Amino acid sequence: MSASSIIFFLIFLIPLTGFLIWVMRQDKRKGKVGMFILGFIVIVGVWFMYLMTKGK
Repeated sequence: MSASSIIFFLIFLIPLTGFLIWVMRQDKRKGKVGMFILGFIVIVGVWFMYLMTKGK
């Protein structure tokens, strides 16, 4: 993993994921749907990053 990937994960992805989970837990009715949406976004983001770096 390159330095730019580590910086991206530490500065952007981890805090964003934590914030989205916190916001979704505040909504009692749609928390599960929000978690599925978050999981989908994370999976698509990792897949896109893999495609753009060609698996390096």
